[in-house]
Order: sequence, then structure tokens, then C-alpha cells
Amino acid sequence: MKGIIVAGGLGTRLYPLTKVISKHLLPIYDKPMIYYPLSILMMADIKQILIITAPTDHGQYKRLLGNGTQLGCDFQYAVQNQSNGIAQAFIIGENFIGDDKVALILGDNFFYGIDLTSELQALTNMDGAYIFAYEVADPDRYGIVELDQNDKPISIEEKPNNPKSNYAITGLYFFDKDVITIAKNIQPSHRGEYEITDINKVYFQRNKLQVKKLDKTIIWFDMGTFQSLNDASQQASKWAARPSGPARPSPARPTRPKEDFQLGRVGSVGQDRWAGRAGFFVGPPG
Repeated sequence: MKGIIVAGGLGTRLYPLTKVISKHLLPIYDKPMIYYPLSILMMADIKQILIITAPTDHGQYKRLLGNGTQLGCDFQYAVQNQSNGIAQAFIIGENFIGDDKVALILGDNFFYGIDLTSELQALTNMDGAYIFAYEVADPDRYGIVELDQNDKPISIEEKPNNPKSNYAITGLYFFDKDVITIAKNIQPSHRGEYEITDINKVYFQRNKLQVKKLDKTIIWFDMGTFQSLNDASQQASKWAARPSGPARPSPARPTRPKEDFQLGRVGSVGQDRWAGRAGFFVGPPG
């Protein structure tokens, strides 16, 4: 499975900051925002990652992240010339994806949870589409999924005026190789954008959409507003203040007392640690 991080867009809700720097490079406590979605793909054991940026920001990301070899990864870069929808990422990344499955994460999404690593790694062998739902107080800001009593999807809407559900679709998606063909055949929405919600609807109509409802043991932020930017920074600061970071044992081997980690930490780590090389890492080997 390959991974895509969408780090384009204008970030207008964060003006004037985003007039001079890409939203996804803004600091979340002591790390650039993009480190957090990157850590999620790495937790899923995805090594080949395409980072899609706006034309003006392309060089900044390459200077920050390089080609990924220092992290045991292969980073490639592409430009989205116009902000015309998330679904365009699959067309931009067509040659990169090839015949593989793909995980896409938005560059402003912040996740943390005790059981998240094993959950993500299991999805690398999935078929169809797999998305995550999170209960929110302001569902009109998000793509929304309505679920039945068995947590099966009933309907999907993009930023509805009268939401049928309080479950937002987070900015983390897993798709099989059919996603490229689907993306090529959807039409622009009334907003003039190629919506990833429309891709999810196609999988839903084919009965190939699975939804995982995240409970409150998982923390999720869409870091697209000043308030959520501040909330994410405060949460990261709390973790950094803990002597060993937020505890989570490695799922692949017996717990070792000091095998805790700090999400998005950058520093020198041992060769047996999760990333396998000194540099960016998010946890112990999985």
C-alpha cells in the first residue's frame, strides 16, 4: 500500500498566517503540522508516500522532509496547481499509485489513540474503501456519514445544512486500486470541487464502504481553524511534558517498561526502534 498526504490549499481560515507560510508547516507545539499526518502513515507501515503541495510551497516541503531515506521511507512530491478538490489527488498521483492500494490523509489531520497502530496496519490488506467516523458538535463543517444501529453506513453528505448525523468523516481514507477510475468519473460539486465524499458514495453504492466509528479513546482534530490549531498544540504539549510520553506498548512483542514514545518526536533513536533509523519516529516497532 502507498500513501498520499494532501498539503495544498490556501488555508484561508488561518489568514493572515497562511499568506506567508503553508498551513501544513505551521507549528503544532514544537513540530510542523505535517509531521502528524506523516506519522499516521508511518504507523500503518506505509513507506512510499506522495506529498501533494501548492506550487508556491513545493520547495519548503522538500527542504523539510527530503527524499525520506533518513526515515526509511521514499518520499515523492507533486503539485496541485488549483485547489479544486481532494479527489483530484488520485488523478495527480495516478502514476505513483499504479496498481497498488492507497491511503490518503489530509495534511491538517491530527490523530492519537492507544489502539491506532494495530488498526491502521490491518487496513493495508483491505478491499473496497475504509473510512473513520468521529462524533462532533458541529457536523455542518464536515462530510457526514449516517450509521445504522450496527454502525453500517446509511447515507453520506458533504457539509450538509441539516445533518442527519453528528459523525464526521475524518481526513484519513483507505482505498483499493479502483479509486483512480472512480476519481476520473466523478463530476464537480455545486462548490466546483471534486469531492472525496463523491468517491465514498460510489463505494457505498457498490456496498464496498466500511466505516470505523472512533470512540473517545481516540483524539482527532481537523487543524483548520485557530481554535483547533491551539487545541492540538495544547494536547501535544501535554504529551511532551510527560517523562515518557503517552504510553502504548508495542503490539508485536511483549511490553518493555520504557518502550513509550512521543508522537511526532524528532531525534536520535536506536536501530531497533519503529522507524529503523535515527530521525523522525512515532513509536516502537509494530
